[in-house]
Amino acid sequence: MCMKAYCVLLIFVFLVSCGTRSDSDAGVRGSSGGKTIIESGTLEAINNQLFILPRYSMYWFDMRIIGILEHGAMVNEGDSIIQMDPSEVNRFIVERETNLETQLANLEKMQVQQANQISDLESKIRTETASFNLKKIELESSRFETERAQAIKQLEFKQAEISLEKEKRKLELARVIIDNDLKIQNVRIQQIINELESFERIIPTLTIRTPVSGVFQRGRNMRNGLLLNPGDMAIPSYSMGNVPELQWMRVNTFVNENDFLKLQTGQKVIVRLDALPEVAFNGEISSIGRLCRPREANSRQKGFDVEIKMLQPDERLKPGMTVSCEFIQ
Repeated sequence: MCMKAYCVLLIFVFLVSCGTRSDSDAGVRGSSGGKTIIESGTLEAINNQLFILPRYSMYWFDMRIIGILEHGAMVNEGDSIIQMDPSEVNRFIVERETNLETQLANLEKMQVQQANQISDLESKIRTETASFNLKKIELESSRFETERAQAIKQLEFKQAEISLEKEKRKLELARVIIDNDLKIQNVRIQQIINELESFERIIPTLTIRTPVSGVFQRGRNMRNGLLLNPGDMAIPSYSMGNVPELQWMRVNTFVNENDFLKLQTGQKVIVRLDALPEVAFNGEISSIGRLCRPREANSRQKGFDVEIKMLQPDERLKPGMTVSCEFIQ
């Protein structure tokens, strides 16, 4: 009698366990044969603000982080989240300011030297002009002298004329050279000023602020794979962190190829958190993938990616949480 009761008990346990496993499987994946399609998915923020280190200048590549918020810290729009080291930029600014002072002094010295040069040349022209006028008078006065004396005066006059023209050409050439030298020096000074202005514009951008409210997530150090910390070097084009805006969320899920034709954009979806299955959240299909792909690597089961937009914001919806999606037929 006891053996019979024991066998009945074993059969009962076996039937209960089989029924439980079947119900569990049905809750994870929807069947194309039924009226309801249920798939699991992952929440993510619709607006996820990435923070990528730009290439600030040709003079340096990576930059050091000297301050960064804790991973998972709540932030509001305009809050500072990352502080880059400004010491290298400040060093360049000091160097350029010193160089600017030197070049401005050189410009002033050049202008004084050029003014003296022009003054000397103009003085020589006045001297040569006086000599030319004197030889001209002597030539006019020699018309009563012998032909030989007149010829000498004529040569002296011609020599004075040549000397005067030579000094005039010197002055003209000196002015051209002076103008070119001034242009070169002014260009050199303007280049330094432009660099200074560009470096000074960089300083405020080294304090990185978030344009959206949400939760701050640190990026990873590309050298060791760990979360970024103060003292780490940030590399251009790599993410230093991101802030997902928590107000509006979406679900990324996957639907079997057999159920693909049963879905359309705008279709209503009931979304439930695995951590809070008794609460239903409203969503709708915002996009359906165009390409069929395996559900997982080396999987024979294929389907399409589906994106679901949550219709109402809710503080309980957080990026990365697992959900189940029930597609309303």
